[in-house]
Amino acid sequence: PLSRHVKGKKDQHVGVVGFGGLGMMAVKIAKAMGAKVTIFSRSNAKKGEAAALGAELVATSEPEAVGALARSVDTIIDTVSDFHDIGQLISTLKPVTGTLVLLGGVPKPYELPAFSLLFTGTRVEGSAIGGCDLTQEMLEFCHANKVAPDLEIISAKEAEAALHKLH
Repeated sequence: PLSRHVKGKKDQHVGVVGFGGLGMMAVKIAKAMGAKVTIFSRSNAKKGEAAALGAELVATSEPEAVGALARSVDTIIDTVSDFHDIGQLISTLKPVTGTLVLLGGVPKPYELPAFSLLFTGTRVEGSAIGGCDLTQEMLEFCHANKVAPDLEIISAKEAEAALHKLH
């Protein structure tokens, strides 16, 4: 979705929902594409990590902070695979061109704010995988721009502690 909605365009503002592995890669790729990036997270706990990547973090638990972004975001990449309120996210999208892209598979159906979509013309779409050609293009982009995931190699003995660290 970043290749389709952001790559090659100027002055893009990208929102990323969820700041785990996939979300962190979305931030890194969007920054490499020259976008301004805002991370939507449940709390401010990872504000320092966001700043280190050159992104702003906004806690969705703070409605006034989310409200300050009304109609300012071009594309939102939503990586969260658990049910959450997407209505407040949609309110941050730019009219007509704003797009919310769902990447996380959530079994419970979302409630969409129909009037918000009708009156602003924003879009909601999903994306799973882009196929071989697009995957190759993104791998080449990441290589050329030195975008890589953060890795920590651990022993099997450290696996349980590492799992607790993720939560």
